Amino acid sequence: MSEHTKTTSHGGAGRALLWVVLLLTLALLGFVTATAVRHNPIYSDREANGISRYRFIENCKELAHDTEELTVGAAGQSIPLKTLIEQSAPLKSGDTIHADLDAEPAQIIKATQTTEGGGWTFTVPATVAVHNGERINILGQLPLQCAHDKKTGKTTAQLSLPGQ
Repeated sequence: MSEHTKTTSHGGAGRALLWVVLLLTLALLGFVTATAVRHNPIYSDREANGISRYRFIENCKELAHDTEELTVGAAGQSIPLKTLIEQSAPLKSGDTIHADLDAEPAQIIKATQTTEGGGWTFTVPATVAVHNGERINILGQLPLQCAHDKKTGKTTAQLSLPGQ
């Protein structure tokens, strides 16, 4: 009999080892996934606070960018940001107001706290600037306070003047 026609099976042990490695890999992947989900800094209990932490932060960013509606808290009053800026210098044609959060994502997550009765709140610095094409005139930095009330389901944002 020729060596080419001889049938020998040496793959049984290798195949079993391959299955063991595959199963161990899947078990390790499941463990890592479970650990990562449990320690996710943005994970939150949506039922307890009325909205997820992620959605709250995104809503606050959107409210900060809506400078037509953004207000500034001063002496117990809410003054529209645009009105406050126009008191010192009228806006020119093409000027737009921007309020951008100056905190890193990790700082925003750390600043986000639950409120009593359910909801979220945070205060982070925001830079207020007037944009006109390529020209940017930075007006200053103010703290942006953002809150979500679970009872009303409403998220609000307001800038604060220093010392208020």
